[in-house]
Amino acid sequence: MGRRSQLDDLHQKLLGQTTATAQPVAIVAAAGMGGVGKTALARAYVRKHEANYPGGIWWLRVKGVDLVSEILTVAAVFGWEVPDLPIADPQQKQIQQIGWCWQQWQTQSPGTRLLVLDDVPKYEDVRRFLPTDASFRVLLTSRTRFGTPVQRLDLGVMKRAEAFRTFRCYVGNADRIRADVPTAKRILEWLGYLPLVLELVGKYLERRPSITLEKLWQRLQEKRLNAKAVNDLPEERVYEYNLRAALDLSWQELSPMAQQVAGLVASFALAPIPQRLIGAALLSVDEEDLEDALDGELVRGSMVQDLGSGRYQLHQLVWEYLRDQLANDLKEGAPALQQGMVTALVAQAKTVNYTVTLKDLARMQDVVPHLTQVAEEYPSMVIDEDVVWPFFALARLAEGQSLWQEAERWYGQCLTITETRFGKDHLDVTTSLNNLALLYDSMGRYGEAEPLYVRSLSIREQQLGADHLKVATSLNNLALLYDSMGRYGEAEPLYVRSLSIREQQLGADHLNVATSLNNLAVLYDSMGRYGEAEPLYERSLSIWEQQLGVDHPNVARSLWNIAALYLKMQRLDDAKPAITRAVQIFEKTLRHDHPHTVGALQWWETIHNGSNQ
Repeated sequence: MGRRSQLDDLHQKLLGQTTATAQPVAIVAAAGMGGVGKTALARAYVRKHEANYPGGIWWLRVKGVDLVSEILTVAAVFGWEVPDLPIADPQQKQIQQIGWCWQQWQTQSPGTRLLVLDDVPKYEDVRRFLPTDASFRVLLTSRTRFGTPVQRLDLGVMKRAEAFRTFRCYVGNADRIRADVPTAKRILEWLGYLPLVLELVGKYLERRPSITLEKLWQRLQEKRLNAKAVNDLPEERVYEYNLRAALDLSWQELSPMAQQVAGLVASFALAPIPQRLIGAALLSVDEEDLEDALDGELVRGSMVQDLGSGRYQLHQLVWEYLRDQLANDLKEGAPALQQGMVTALVAQAKTVNYTVTLKDLARMQDVVPHLTQVAEEYPSMVIDEDVVWPFFALARLAEGQSLWQEAERWYGQCLTITETRFGKDHLDVTTSLNNLALLYDSMGRYGEAEPLYVRSLSIREQQLGADHLKVATSLNNLALLYDSMGRYGEAEPLYVRSLSIREQQLGADHLNVATSLNNLAVLYDSMGRYGEAEPLYERSLSIWEQQLGVDHPNVARSLWNIAALYLKMQRLDDAKPAITRAVQIFEKTLRHDHPHTVGALQWWETIHNGSNQ
């Protein structure tokens, strides 16, 4: 069922060649993962196009049999007496005998003929026995993706609409599907639109007319690959194996190294996996050995999909199968594979800066699903000193996309994890407290932010002393909150104390000093003390430009603050270039809907309209 376009494509490859082609015999291989429908496609092609091959069609199975014996058996059925050629080399003798059989076929059955070799493990297994006369067409089916001279027809899963129609035909009752279309779609999505399981599950429903789609969905979710629906073989079927048996065949053909790499790939989330993560998780494996296993076996053998651009992915059901293998065949090595995956992702998490740019979002797009899995499923495998990083990175990336609830969830989970692992008065807990409080502060939830800041400051002063840099951070953050709440009298001494600690500990040109200068300037700005604010803004801007470069978002924020100050001071000619440059930097480095980009654009309009707001 289905595969109409692939049938047409296959026919074109087999019979659409001109006689001028460099390859005298058209050899086409239908290739793909187990269960994708290679043999079913070949059978459908033979049924549909039998008349195009007046010379006849031979169908021979290759895997698990002696191909030479199979061909000689067919010759005997036709009554051909294969000559016992006087050739000493047994292999050459077989090649000559098989060539004699092809000549007999040509002589007795004129016209174009088709040789189907089903389930070919390796092209080398059949190459020397293939016919050479141009009247032959050869169709192979294989899990392996062969190269030249074979023309390949790569079979993927069905398209959604095609899979839905096919599934409905197998069930045999369209009303049953129409009664619960959403659940039917969920089932097909979980099955990954794989033809084998579409037939198995569809006929399972056909045999059980009282089972609802919702009940089937529950069984699939409870039993996963052990569900009867994906394992029971109906008496009348297109496919030879059930799902697990089909995948077992692919698994058994892998080398031990390829099995390890497959287990690692399955340790990641069900999403595209950047190659750099796979390599980083297997640092002890030689780079070329990894390429041989990943590309040479797993991709070539259709176990792993190569998405291009250095990205790989597993089919839903292959992922489920390989996760089972991690608990069985790979049980001893599974913890090391998972630890490698976790370590690689923590290293990626550490590269996410507090201020997330568009480049950061693009670079981390494929990492996020896997980092999410680490935070949710594997936090116990992250060492103590790194445990906060997956949560920090995910929260910062969420903030960079204005996903405030998502950011709150990650900061909140980080606080829970650190309190549980280290105790409520541990220094790592103070970092979690600060980050969550900062988020609440930016969301205007000041009442929730203040006790978190106060608690963090108290723990740090007790554990580290009054002049520690982390104390300066807590002082700065609490001052920011009071500033936002209009409690300027409480904010100023905290800012001043934080700035003093940072200058003493870090030097006058450190980035954290620039932050303190900027924040104190904002406070004076808010209090109308413009003369005191301006030199602080300018000094802060100078440090950021020197340390971060002229196009950094922090530079843009500083320019924005200065432009706003100039506007209040009626210095429009100074304000315009500052706000224009700020907008240009934000548009270049942040999303167009980021609050900083939107806010700076609004100020640009205000300043260029000349109104003092």
